[in-house]
Amino acid sequence: MKDPVQPLAEVFGHLITDHSEKAYRYRSRRLCPFNNKVPNCTKDKAKDPLGVCSIYHENQPVITCPIRFREDWIITDDAASFFFREGTNWSSLTEVRLNDSKGKSAGNIDVVLVAYDAKSKVYDFGALEIQAVYISGNVRDPFEYFMKYPKARASMDWAKEPNYPRPDYLSSSRKRLAPQLLFKGGILHGWRKKIAVALNKTFFDTLPKLKHVSRSKADIAWFIYDLELIEDRKHGPGRYTLKKVDEVFTEFQSFTQNSMVFDLH
Repeated sequence: MKDPVQPLAEVFGHLITDHSEKAYRYRSRRLCPFNNKVPNCTKDKAKDPLGVCSIYHENQPVITCPIRFREDWIITDDAASFFFREGTNWSSLTEVRLNDSKGKSAGNIDVVLVAYDAKSKVYDFGALEIQAVYISGNVRDPFEYFMKYPKARASMDWAKEPNYPRPDYLSSSRKRLAPQLLFKGGILHGWRKKIAVALNKTFFDTLPKLKHVSRSKADIAWFIYDLELIEDRKHGPGRYTLKKVDEVFTEFQSFTQNSMVFDLH
């Protein structure tokens, strides 16, 4: 694959070079194929959604929408393997409110996995946090430019346009990931509940190095994913699919001790 001269990898779940009937339908209906809370994409604006799932950076797709990680719900399978013993009956809930000791909201947990017994009584749970990457620059302009004439502009050259969008890994970790894990994670750790984090490999590679421990000793599991191109020469340009490429286990205490490297204090 040649280096892209435009930033858009996936729009409404499809490559911008995909001109199949299915891709046309998803674009025209503003649909999300990745298990959003409603059939349509709701990113940024519900009535005028920014349907960019991932962008290119250094010739690699980078996930910029947290819903993109919900493809086939493989992230919940991976999280459940960390939270519970094999054979456990479990289910999942999205956007679950978490309260602090004073009853005030500490934010929402992206996905909560609950284990239940033969009588459907919940006896354990774990929290899954999903972290996509923030963007610096302007991604809406190339998105709207492409959406006006998708076929004609699938090979557009956006390289010389101002505010070319790029992943902002530093802000993603300092302003979002680290504070969320310290605040919400502190509450969950106090309850002795495990945490799983789903994120892109390129993002994880920019994080400070944490001390690794065995799965059995871990409080936090980092599940690291990439987008793999599945080619389909017969029916079109193919598609990206979510694939786990690594997993790392750490202790919560190790993360808090290293939080200063995020310049949070």
